[in-house]
Amino acid sequence: MAATNVMTAPALPDPPIMNETPETYHYVPQDLSSKIPQTASLEVSQEIPQEEQSQESSHVVEPEIPETIQELPKEVAQELSTEEVKVTRQKPSTREGKPIIPVKDDLPPSERVTFDPAKHIKFTPPSKVWTMQELDYAEGQGISPVGVSEPFPLFSEEAVKQMRAEILSEKVWDKYKYSSNLSQCQLRGYAPECAPFIYDAWKSPEVLEIISKIAGIDLVPVMDWEIAHINIAVKSEEEKAKELEIVHRNADEGVADCALEEDDQPVVDWHTDSYPFVCVTMLSDCTTMVGGETMLRKGNGGTVKVRGPQMGSAVILQGRYIEHQALRALGAAERITSVTSFRPRSAAVKDDTVLTTVRGISDLKELYHQYAEYRFEILQDRFQAMGRKLRDRKRASRPFDTAATKRFIREQIEFLEAMDREMVSDELVQKGYIGDGHLVSEETRQTAKRRGLYVEETVAA
Repeated sequence: MAATNVMTAPALPDPPIMNETPETYHYVPQDLSSKIPQTASLEVSQEIPQEEQSQESSHVVEPEIPETIQELPKEVAQELSTEEVKVTRQKPSTREGKPIIPVKDDLPPSERVTFDPAKHIKFTPPSKVWTMQELDYAEGQGISPVGVSEPFPLFSEEAVKQMRAEILSEKVWDKYKYSSNLSQCQLRGYAPECAPFIYDAWKSPEVLEIISKIAGIDLVPVMDWEIAHINIAVKSEEEKAKELEIVHRNADEGVADCALEEDDQPVVDWHTDSYPFVCVTMLSDCTTMVGGETMLRKGNGGTVKVRGPQMGSAVILQGRYIEHQALRALGAAERITSVTSFRPRSAAVKDDTVLTTVRGISDLKELYHQYAEYRFEILQDRFQAMGRKLRDRKRASRPFDTAATKRFIREQIEFLEAMDREMVSDELVQKGYIGDGHLVSEETRQTAKRRGLYVEETVAA
């Protein structure tokens, strides 16, 4: 785990979004100082998405944006099946919506470039990193003491322009668009085939060092399928104008909070992620955006909000262990966020990955292949390390440690049993539906069911 520097935490706005604490972690990759422009930290008070929660620059959206995003294409709705479980009569809400952004590649091939860390990284360390302890989680919860970071600049405007051109290409939207009961529009699994700039950015050692130092543990992308998952939400210009009118009226009347109506659903509803860490990067222009924070559930059951990033900025969250949701924002025509998931580089660190929130919105053959491949590599590394330990003990004329060897065997059996549970047979996976097994609190589970996000389930005979 990377060493951390301790510094005095800056005071939060009044009223604070989270409780102020006397210490924070401040990370600066040492070998990047000569490459990364030292810019002032951006002040952000916009929204941050989450992964599952769906996840949305300076790109100008054409005025033909649909005025509503309440209905999904019929062919998408028809793909929903009920094979995974037998369910009661009610069906979950399907967060439906029409095509969200005009599919348009506005960057000609002559302007496409390859990712250059010296040019495209624009990093300034976060002003604050909230620990799991500060969020009232028990010691040892998760794989790192870090819970969530404040937003921090990560990519340049040119980098965001390149990323948007790749994700808005017709090929990506035709082949890699998904929707579910938790999120209306997502793009997944496209990076290796359709987005070389995005793929190289998240694989670059410079970016990985930044992410790892902020997270407090050496991380790598969990697998190619989960590089730059995109969450998208869009409103018409008319809807945007009405929201801004409300914001301005409330400000004139001294109303500090212009929250949405209680029955208005968030961009991504309450969930925990399938993977240990996520980095959420904003790819939309947030100049007129109000709200859009990420709501976190603390270990004691309370909730706190974390401000969202500006365009090109990011937030790092240990989302596998912290229940969270992405709140809607007011006054923005679009919200496009990129969510890349990470796991520990070391095979010696526990891997609590599940596939609960991604099975229904993935190409199962590709998802299972990449999942099995990296998990088997972990096992291979662990067995090799154990073999070396046994040989070293033998050469040192030390007795065979039966108890330790049996513990190791049991841990690997549990590791394989977890894999077996997560790789649900293809015919039993209900496309477009994410169950509530990933939720932590019973209160959140019951609230979501009342809202129609989840169905009552019984195990199939």
